[in-house]
Amino acid sequence: MASVPNYYLSPEEYLALERKAEFKSEYIDGVVYAMAGASKRHNLIVANIIITIGAQLKGRPCRVYPSDLKVRVPNSKRFFYPDVSVVCGDDEFADEQQDVILNPTLIVKVSSESTAAFDRGKKFLSYQQIDSLQEYLLVSQDEVLVEGYAKQGSDRWLYTKVIGLERTLTLPSIECELPLKDVYDKAT
Repeated sequence: MASVPNYYLSPEEYLALERKAEFKSEYIDGVVYAMAGASKRHNLIVANIIITIGAQLKGRPCRVYPSDLKVRVPNSKRFFYPDVSVVCGDDEFADEQQDVILNPTLIVKVSSESTAAFDRGKKFLSYQQIDSLQEYLLVSQDEVLVEGYAKQGSDRWLYTKVIGLERTLTLPSIECELPLKDVYDKAT
């Protein structure tokens, strides 16, 4: 049986290629993974979240960013593109390009059936290494469901599941509310 050669890139090589690429890729332990395009429903949900959170953050020292800003997990070779990230206080970037954030307070991932296990598993475990991260949200694009993880100390996360358009999720890390009717507006 022939073996397939393994090609690993350094974080610096990944960033150099990614910054010139036409399509986004995430980077995990030296391996580059191409990202698939998002559906209409996925994009509507992301836009709704940005609008809802952004409106509540006006005049406050927090900023909401869309999916073109990468997040680097500290002390690792991992770069991800959250669907939405919020940074409170000063932005900390990996370098002068200012396209890799190091200190998100909140990360939101809109998941499909095919990505949910990875987003809930390896990706969330990676994100937990970020000291500034206080909340992680998994928003289902397949049903009206938001799962929230709120940091409760150095190694504890409180899980909350919210189902139904009439429900609202409280985001204590950024002092915002996320009504599901707004998250799923025009997407149901």
